[in-house]
Amino acid sequence: MAAPGFDENQIDDAGLEHGRWLFRQPCNFVIGCAHLEQVPESSLLEIAFAGRSNVGKSSLINAIVGHKALARISKTPGRTREVNFFDLGGRLMLADLPGYGYARAPKDQVRQWTGLVEAYLAGRVNLRRICVLVDARHGIKDSDRGVFTMLDAAAQVYQVVLTKCDKIGDGVLAKLLDATAGELADHPAAHPVIIATSSRMGRGIDQLRAVLAALAPPQ
Repeated sequence: MAAPGFDENQIDDAGLEHGRWLFRQPCNFVIGCAHLEQVPESSLLEIAFAGRSNVGKSSLINAIVGHKALARISKTPGRTREVNFFDLGGRLMLADLPGYGYARAPKDQVRQWTGLVEAYLAGRVNLRRICVLVDARHGIKDSDRGVFTMLDAAAQVYQVVLTKCDKIGDGVLAKLLDATAGELADHPAAHPVIIATSSRMGRGIDQLRAVLAALAPPQ
């Protein structure tokens, strides 16, 4: 029995090619927002990327848009302190959120980041999908569960994307997919499809592009 998760056969060649095409379009930095009032007004549908600090969020964003340094990658967890917005070819807005679950930052700073992210996620009208990234080496943590619960309450659809899947074996990944799917079944706003990725190896990148491209309005 196949493990639950993303099967590339669920998307045809046209869907995969559309995803590749869309994510080859120019992707430009718009603004970094440290406060909710700085978040730009936009008519574009948005895709947000959330996850624990050091989950590989910036690496994943760079991989799907085909840039090596669009989103900043830091070896120091908690370095991203703003919501960074990127315009993808005038078709989608991508939002890179500060990592959560990082305890070494000053408490008042953590409260500020947490408040900003929660207010954005719960109140952004044109937010179409939140990709919640989970490190495949560690699985779902309590801080992730807190985000799931918040998004359930806000009725914001979110989709779990496993990162760094090249760091674990296929058997371990299959069990992780089973366990993750079982836990998400209890969350009403969770998308049932889980995508396993590796930014370093390119695994799952075309599939993630296709899934997100399908959310964009027709050209």
